[in-house]
Amino acid sequence: MTDPVLTLSDVSLTLMGNAGPVDILHDIVLNVASGETVGLVGPSGSGKSSLLMVMGGLELASSGQVHALGQELTAMNEDELARFRRDNMGVVFQSFHLIPTMTALENVATPLELARDKDAFAKARAELEAVGLGNRINHYPSQMSGGEQQRVALARASAPRPRILLADEPTGNLDETNGQAIMDLLFALRDRHGATLIMVTHSQDLARRCDRIIRLRDGRVDTALAAA
Repeated sequence: MTDPVLTLSDVSLTLMGNAGPVDILHDIVLNVASGETVGLVGPSGSGKSSLLMVMGGLELASSGQVHALGQELTAMNEDELARFRRDNMGVVFQSFHLIPTMTALENVATPLELARDKDAFAKARAELEAVGLGNRINHYPSQMSGGEQQRVALARASAPRPRILLADEPTGNLDETNGQAIMDLLFALRDRHGATLIMVTHSQDLARRCDRIIRLRDGRVDTALAAA
């Protein structure tokens, strides 16, 4: 069996709400193998996005341990987590999170520049061409459609060649046509770079394309099913 790239051991997450502490995740135990594609599904409020954020070290588990690529994320400080994500992970959000004052090319090149990649702009251009935006590299987010902005976000996440790609509702803000195009691109990028892909989705079509479906309910793993 392939060694897991992500391991969660008895992970729980409690966040402070207006009325006091709120238990979000409960004793999650999970292994994700190298190259696997995993869909996180479940009702709204079931903890899917919170689980994805814990996997990426964007939320720190209240208890338990998270290991990624053999390193314990739960033992890292914020700077160490930021460097680990920069070097090993790509993250795609539902709301794109592009920098509005930067062009598409600059948005994609920025994480490469932060990693001191001397070929940052050449690689950024190649990634934008790979997602069909070779003619939009000098456009700003406000000059692009939602589907185009998500393509830029995909290019930005994949440009550093991450070993782990996390996607939170990548088609959630898009119409059916653009959503289908983003789905195809997401899996094409995964295949091209050989990354492990973990995504939160409400789309049954997208979930069925995954190797495995993990269903959450009330902050607990309900069941894990192989995609048909």
